[in-house]
Amino acid sequence: MIERIHRAYFEAGADAVETNTFGCNLSNLGDYDIADQIRELAHNGTAIARRVADELATPDRKRYVLGSMGPGTKLPTLGHTEYALIRDAYTEAALGMLDGGADAILVETCQDLLQLKAAVLGSRRAMAQSGRYIPVFTHVTVETTGTMLLGSEIGAALTAVEPLGVDMIGLNCATGPPK
Repeated sequence: MIERIHRAYFEAGADAVETNTFGCNLSNLGDYDIADQIRELAHNGTAIARRVADELATPDRKRYVLGSMGPGTKLPTLGHTEYALIRDAYTEAALGMLDGGADAILVETCQDLLQLKAAVLGSRRAMAQSGRYIPVFTHVTVETTGTMLLGSEIGAALTAVEPLGVDMIGLNCATGPPK
C-alpha cells in the first residue's frame, strides 16, 4: 500500500516523497510498548520510499526521499517527557532513515522548540555516528495568533532554530497566521 502511494506521487510529477514515518517516535511507539523498534521501523519506511524513488528516477530526473520525523504526543517543554529521552529516540529514527537511504530529514509539525531541538540534534548525532551527512529541514506550526502552540512567536522560533544549522526552515500544519 505505502509503495503504491509513493509511486502515485512520483507518477503525478513529484520530485520527492516523505517517508511513512511521521509517527515513528518515542511517545507514539512507546504507547504501544514498541519504542525499541524505532530504528527498524524508520529504516523500513525509508527503504520502501527509496526503492520506488530509485526505480522511477532517470538520468535526467532524480527522485528524492525525505525522512519524516513528527513531534509525537508528549512535549518536553510541558514536562511530558525528558529531553534526553526523545533526543536519543530521534537519533535512533535518524539512524534508520540514514541506513534506509533518505536524502534529507524533515523534522515537521513542530509545536515545541525543545522537541524540535531534540530532533535536529538527534539527527546530527546519527549522522556523526554513521558518517553520512544529509540536509535537515524543519517545519514549525503557527496558529492564527502568529505563535506556535506553546506561545513562541515565529521570530523566536527562527532565532532558536538558526544556531542548529538546519538547511531549511518552513511552516506546515495548524491554521497559520492570519496574513
